[in-house]
Amino acid sequence: MEITKDIQYVGVNDHQIDLFEGQYVVENGMAYNSYMIMDEKIAVCDTVDAHFTEKWLGNINAVLDGKKPDYLIVHHMEPDHSASIDAFIKTFPETKIVSSAKAFVMMKQFFGIDYPDNQLVVKEGDTLSLGTHELTFVTAPMVHWPEVIVSYDSKDKVLFSADAFGKFGALDVEEDWACEARRYYIGIVGKYGVQVQTLLKKAANLDIQIICPLHGPVLTENLGYYLDLYNIWSSYGVESEGVVIAYASIYGHTKQAAEELAALLEKKGCPEVTITDLARDDMAEAVEDAFRYGKLVLAAPTYNGDVFPFMKEFINHLTERNFQNRTIGLIENGTWAPTAARVMTKMLEGCKNLTFTDTTVKILSSLNDDSRKALETLADELI
Repeated sequence: MEITKDIQYVGVNDHQIDLFEGQYVVENGMAYNSYMIMDEKIAVCDTVDAHFTEKWLGNINAVLDGKKPDYLIVHHMEPDHSASIDAFIKTFPETKIVSSAKAFVMMKQFFGIDYPDNQLVVKEGDTLSLGTHELTFVTAPMVHWPEVIVSYDSKDKVLFSADAFGKFGALDVEEDWACEARRYYIGIVGKYGVQVQTLLKKAANLDIQIICPLHGPVLTENLGYYLDLYNIWSSYGVESEGVVIAYASIYGHTKQAAEELAALLEKKGCPEVTITDLARDDMAEAVEDAFRYGKLVLAAPTYNGDVFPFMKEFINHLTERNFQNRTIGLIENGTWAPTAARVMTKMLEGCKNLTFTDTTVKILSSLNDDSRKALETLADELI
C-alpha cells in the first residue's frame, strides 16, 4: 500500500488474536503497522508481532526488490511492534538500528543482545537524512512506555506517531474510528494524559499532513478531528454530554434501580444515557464510556461489608487511569448494613475534581416509595 510516492506500508493484519495485551476483546483483530521509506537510504519503521515475522519480511522484500535496507527505526519496544527485530537483523545484518537509549536496554532484556555493532542512538531533536527525506526525532516518554520516540518526515510532512493515534481493529475491516480509538486510548494510554499533552504541544509546531500510527489506519484527512479528540482525552475533558449508569447486581434489585434511573433521565431529556452491567458487559467499554461522558452513576450492592467485586474492579480501572473532572452519583443496596456508597466514595477520594451529587440513593433490599423518590431527586440533580 502506497502512503506517499516514497513511503510504503508493509505491516500485517492479525485475525488470530482474541485478546489484545491479554485483556482487550478485539473482535475485528489488530493491525501491526510497519512502513518503508524509499530514498537514497532505505529505512524500515518498526517490526511486527512474532507470529507474523515471515509474512512481514516477505512484504519488505517485495518492496525492496533486491535492495537492502540501511536503517531499522524502532519507535516503541512493546513486543507487538518489536518482536521481529532479531529476525530482521539476522536477515539484514548490516542494517543500523535507530532508537532511543532506553530501547536498546529493552532489546537486551528481550533478545539477550543490544546489537552494539548496529546501534544508532537518537535523542530529542536529532535528525537522520535518507536523501531527500529528513527525519527529526521527538521523545515521547510514557506514551505509553518510557523509551518511546516519534519521528517527523519534513519532505512528505508525515508523523510516525508510535502508539499515539492508534486503534483496535485490523485494516481490512470497516468500522468507526473514534469508538475503537477511544477504547484503545483510554484502556492503554489513559493514565498518561500529561505525557500525551506534552507530545501534542510538540506536534503543534510541525506541519503534519499524514499520521502513520503503529495500529489502525493511516490518517490523511481532517487531522484536526483526531487531534481535537486526543486533546480532550488526554486532558480528561468531557467529550459528550450525558450520563453513564454502571451497575452491579446480585438478585436484580440494584439492576432495577439502575434501569428506573435511566428511564427517568431519558424522560427528563438527558441528551444521552448509557447503562452497563459490569458483570456481563465489556469492562473496557464501560471504562471508555466513563471517560467519554461528563456524569457517572455507580450502583452496587454491599458485599462482605464492602462493595460488590465487579464494581470494585471497575473503580480500580478508573482510578489507575487518573479518572477526574466528573460528576458522580451513587446508589447503594444492602439488606442489613449498607456500606457500598461509603466504600465507593473512599475508593475515589484520590481522583481530582470530582463533584458528588447531594443525593445518594439507599436501597434496603428492594426499591420502595422512599428510594424511588430519591431516584427522582438524583435524576433532577443529574439533569
